[in-house]
Amino acid sequence: MKIIAAKKILKANDQLAEANRATFNAARLLAVNMVGSPGSGKTTLLEALVNALQGRMRLAVIEGDIAGSIDAERMEALGVPVVQINTEGACHLDATMIAAAAQGLELAAADCLVIENVGNLVCTAGFDLGEHVRLVLLSVTEGDDKLVKYPAIFRGSHALVITKCDLLPHVNFNMERAVADMRRLAPDAPVFQVCAPRQEGVAELADWLVQRRP
Repeated sequence: MKIIAAKKILKANDQLAEANRATFNAARLLAVNMVGSPGSGKTTLLEALVNALQGRMRLAVIEGDIAGSIDAERMEALGVPVVQINTEGACHLDATMIAAAAQGLELAAADCLVIENVGNLVCTAGFDLGEHVRLVLLSVTEGDDKLVKYPAIFRGSHALVITKCDLLPHVNFNMERAVADMRRLAPDAPVFQVCAPRQEGVAELADWLVQRRP
């Protein structure tokens, strides 16, 4: 019987992630790994960012889903170059998938590559994709306790975006608690409060991304 340690698999992933990052650096491309639960508003935020970054950064997108191409079609409708990855059961993307998908994009024609990861707050925490920025989303409808329950994904992220803030009057979500928990887990990470359909708070996030471009 042959036993392969998970650490070896993760090490191989990290090595390929570094190669991905080198490719993105050479293209002067900001790579963003957008993570969050299913329904946290990742694609809706991405649509809002397309508008907010118009004339400032050219976007390309890699969409990760277990099945289907609904989100990729939404990007395509906006004229954004996009590649769909269907993991067929896997709960996260990895560096190998990103390397393959990036070959389907003209990286030199973009300034920012957004990787919309599979909806998950657990598996996505353990895999570097070669990104420069990991952006974690938390909707107010999910509750303010998620940072305590799933600390790894928040600790490893460069910014927190709290979405669906227009629903705050209608849900039990303690904003002060969520922000305090993020400060404890990732002291240097900014927290953005947004309502993407209304473009509220999106401009501030867009400004921050522009400043992060290598």
